[in-house]
Amino acid sequence: MRVVIITGLSGAGKSQAVKHMEDFGYYCVDNLPPILIPKFIELCNQTHGKIDKIALVIDIRGGLFFEDLYESLDNIEELGYQYEILFLDASDEVLVKRFKETRRSHPMSQEGSIGEGIVKERGKLKKLKKMSGHIIDTTRLLPYQLKEELKNIYLEGNESNNLMISILSFGFKHGIPLDADLVFDVRFLPNPYYIEELRDLTGNDEIVRDYVMNSQVSVTFSKKLLDLITFLIPQYIKEGKNQLVIAIGCTGGRHRSVTIGHLLYHQLKKNGNRVIINHRDSLLKERKKD
Repeated sequence: MRVVIITGLSGAGKSQAVKHMEDFGYYCVDNLPPILIPKFIELCNQTHGKIDKIALVIDIRGGLFFEDLYESLDNIEELGYQYEILFLDASDEVLVKRFKETRRSHPMSQEGSIGEGIVKERGKLKKLKKMSGHIIDTTRLLPYQLKEELKNIYLEGNESNNLMISILSFGFKHGIPLDADLVFDVRFLPNPYYIEELRDLTGNDEIVRDYVMNSQVSVTFSKKLLDLITFLIPQYIKEGKNQLVIAIGCTGGRHRSVTIGHLLYHQLKKNGNRVIINHRDSLLKERKKD
């Protein structure tokens, strides 16, 4: 029987995760009192294989009951069952934004600020996060990307490291992303902006990518960039880093940065890394027209 404990920060996407797990054929229970976990597993085991995959959402909503979790996990092992912990995380800024959008109060700060609640919750879950076999940072994940991550781990059974690489293209004239770990300036590459038929296109268009990469400088840079990132990835994993944000910027964030971002994304994906890509400013011109 496969037992998955889903936990993590409030607002990090546990509700979405459990819906996806249900789609994958897992028997799911949200907010089960931890003390009941061993009994629930035994109950499922008595179905003689009819229920062989379960996912349980356990978090600080359980209040005082949450303190029973660690004892329950010990009991599970004593009974001879294996379990794995999935921890969902996100940046404080994104968590605050999500709570404000839903107009909900934080469960650990009903009368205080959302930020205070997040700090308290992080402290409460610190030990549990260290015990987790899989950590997914949903800061930049779209719903379908979270589903793909879960599908890769729990449906297809692929094991991977906990480092999520997020590639972000941007334009320097719109500001450098505040959460970037690494920033690369590609304004020295051939600029399609000065080609009239390419100006209104983006690096999402093949003709633009071909123009940018039709240069030895572009080819050499892309190879050296991949070499550097490939060298750094295991170092970050060794340090226990969960998310690496690689920001690639050009002037407007529409042509060169998008092109290099796409190239790096596909190369890292091919090498078996967990990677997503977002283009912050590539559609900025179109949005202003609307």
